[in-house]
Amino acid sequence: MTSEAVCLTLIAARQLRDELFDYLSEQADLVPGFTASDAAGHGANVRLQSPEERVKGHADQVLVRIVLPNAAAERLLERLKVSFAGTNLVYWVMPVADFGIIE
Repeated sequence: MTSEAVCLTLIAARQLRDELFDYLSEQADLVPGFTASDAAGHGANVRLQSPEERVKGHADQVLVRIVLPNAAAERLLERLKVSFAGTNLVYWVMPVADFGIIE
């Protein structure tokens, strides 16, 4: 992959998991695939949605990582900002020095 590859990380409330996964799967022109895992959100800006989360002291979240060209990440973020407006979807983009598959 070229030096312009980035890793787009998304963090969403766990109740958005299926909707987010379906949405990303529909963006085949930009998203070659993604990796997801469960996460526990902590901090002053994290919304504790349920009584269980308030007892545990963290929000149940899903973390998604996508390695893709920077231009594709920018276009995907534009789409996400429209489709997931108001959901507090957190994101960041980091450069990827190298990426490949060992077969």
